Amino acid sequence: MAHDILRRPADLRLRDFHGIYTVAPQMAELFVTLQRVARASCTVLLGGETGTGKELVARAIHAESPRRKAPFQAVNCATFSPTLLESELFGHVRGSFTGAVRDRDGLFALADRGTLFLDEVAEIPLDLQGKLLRVMQEKNFMPVGATRPVTVDVRVISATNKALGREVVEGRFREDLSYRMRVVPLFLPPLRERRGDIEALFWHFVDRMNHGTLRRIEGVTRPAMDAIRSYPWPGNVRELRSAVEYAFVVGEGPLLDVQDLTPELRGQPPPGIPSLSLADTERERMLRVLAKHKGRKAAAAAELGISRSTLWRRLYAYHLR
Repeated sequence: MAHDILRRPADLRLRDFHGIYTVAPQMAELFVTLQRVARASCTVLLGGETGTGKELVARAIHAESPRRKAPFQAVNCATFSPTLLESELFGHVRGSFTGAVRDRDGLFALADRGTLFLDEVAEIPLDLQGKLLRVMQEKNFMPVGATRPVTVDVRVISATNKALGREVVEGRFREDLSYRMRVVPLFLPPLRERRGDIEALFWHFVDRMNHGTLRRIEGVTRPAMDAIRSYPWPGNVRELRSAVEYAFVVGEGPLLDVQDLTPELRGQPPPGIPSLSLADTERERMLRVLAKHKGRKAAAAAELGISRSTLWRRLYAYHLR
């Protein structure tokens, strides 16, 4: 029926802050903080769940800073072996290892006078953390195989979806490096806590993909939108965008209906995955972590990578008070 078909709100206006789109009030507050942080050159540690847009935030800080005309470089530290990560960050000289046929600048040299974004920083191996600490403190480093140090002026912004404090306690991360990295710690809120952003970003991605050739979506059925609104979005904005793209690929016609949604949104696990809902998975994980910490909420929240208030809200939602 016509009244069960939802259209894009005519008055929908998303704010665009250097590629971060939102209608949520708490995001507007975050943007003010980012503008203030950008004025200094101190290190920033971005925390939050996967898919919350940590690299976009790092780029926004750079774009708002006096370093905006200098290079911005980014690397995901989890995608390299320890040897390759050292070369990626600090460069190497010819002959320093097998395959090093020429000198190569690392990201610190390439980001000189600019900003370097280190994503998944908790994955940096311990033996490399000391070298990273040195360049952040002394502003110089030694390329792999070199005999002379290189001096640079680089602002470091790092990110992790792990609790660095827990990594320090368990001996996987240097305490002195954690202090150096989190001069300004910022936590990015998950999509499910950004008031109004789930639906607003859904229509934003639909608008963008409507310019393609796969399909044109003009409306969404109420059951489909109810599923989108109620889903917890563990993958956050990245998962939402992928879900809209999925709908464009598998569905047909101008209306997006429930059958166009991903299996997770329909309450079904993907093929080959045990039939445990995402809510159940999160509930079981919270129970395990709380049991591990003997019910201490602050310690459990730190391991889960969420704030204590968020943990309380989820306990309430899952009737675990």
